[in-house]
Amino acid sequence: MASDLDLDEADHEQMVSGRSLWGRTGIRPAWQAIAESFSTDVAVIGGGITGALVAEHLAARGFSVVIVDREEPGFGSTAASTAMLQWEIDSTLSELETWYGFERAAGIYRRSAASVAGLAKLVAANAIACGFRPRNTLYLAANQESARDLLKERQLRRRAGLPGVYLEHPDLFTQFELDRDGAIYSPGSAEADPLLLTWALIAMAMRHGAQLVRASVTALHSEGDHVTVETDGTHVIEARHVVLATGYSMPGLDMPKLHRTSSSWAFATVPQHAATFWRDRALIWEDSHPYLYMRTTADNRIVAGGEDDGTTDAAARDRRLPSKIRAIQEKMKRLWPRADARIAHVWGGTFGETADGLPLIGPVPGMPHVVAAYGYGGNGITFSYLAAQMIGAMIAGMHRDWFEDFALDRDGPGMRRFGEDGLRVGSGLR
Repeated sequence: MASDLDLDEADHEQMVSGRSLWGRTGIRPAWQAIAESFSTDVAVIGGGITGALVAEHLAARGFSVVIVDREEPGFGSTAASTAMLQWEIDSTLSELETWYGFERAAGIYRRSAASVAGLAKLVAANAIACGFRPRNTLYLAANQESARDLLKERQLRRRAGLPGVYLEHPDLFTQFELDRDGAIYSPGSAEADPLLLTWALIAMAMRHGAQLVRASVTALHSEGDHVTVETDGTHVIEARHVVLATGYSMPGLDMPKLHRTSSSWAFATVPQHAATFWRDRALIWEDSHPYLYMRTTADNRIVAGGEDDGTTDAAARDRRLPSKIRAIQEKMKRLWPRADARIAHVWGGTFGETADGLPLIGPVPGMPHVVAAYGYGGNGITFSYLAAQMIGAMIAGMHRDWFEDFALDRDGPGMRRFGEDGLRVGSGLR
């Protein structure tokens, strides 16, 4: 049986506006052109954070791996991420319970938490210099009704064995000086510089024998026990398995109906005085649509983002950058007036999201030996780590029933979350 897939192209300028602050102290991995046709166990298409995590994991397991990217690794959607590495998912546990039942929903949340913990161990074990810091999170209520919902959410999380406490307004105001009706305060998340992390992971993969090549993949031909990867040159790659890790640049797949593409915007302030920051430098995000999210950086800046909408055209996203940044800046000042709100970096990006807030990981229907790794939504990097572990198991011939929770062709009862205009705002570049 033979199956073909033509891959569409989308350059980095189509995916990202402006320039984030990431990667300024790192060493970029060296790549090379394809000099001849060759064979490999796994061809990973895409050199962003997802491709880097997958390649490092598979190379460490002893597979021969090649990473293929036609632009500099990491400068697509990865560079636009705010790299808030949270286990809390865009869809609440309460929502997932409604759609999938308690046991399945709780399992998804536990695996998300385990993914952040696993990524932390990987960074620590290899002494990766990427500004990685463990962080608590503050999930803020937007109003009194939202506060009641968050209290119920925390009670459900307790039943699932997930950590955290609910803070009512007096405690939240006393402990954090934040004037909101309530919040869930949870441990177990983290922050990082996504470009430094990506480049370090690629370097680790290359030390295990992986190759990094510069080429544009134009088509995949799946036949028998292998996939032929066509490039824009005269050479091809024959792979036993192909991993699509192209981020938010759609590769010509017939994407599931539960998938949508939108845009989000973010900025980084000038460096702040140490006394400026809120308690614990916790990761902050809101239960509102569109929402505000905030974190700090190793060089004492505040990164804030949000204002998601259904923009998919790159020119329109660029035109909206100034007004979106002003809106985020005003929200930040209202929430945390102590901040020096002067802005040093601004950017925006196109991102993918799903109706249920979960990633798309697993076999591509109709394409034997081709798997996808799309860590969509605000938990992109968390889900990318999960994808690496899942794909490593799949290629080794292991399957778990829970893999179906993230399958590309899964049933999506959360579709109504998109609403009439097909947009479920609120996941962003977090």
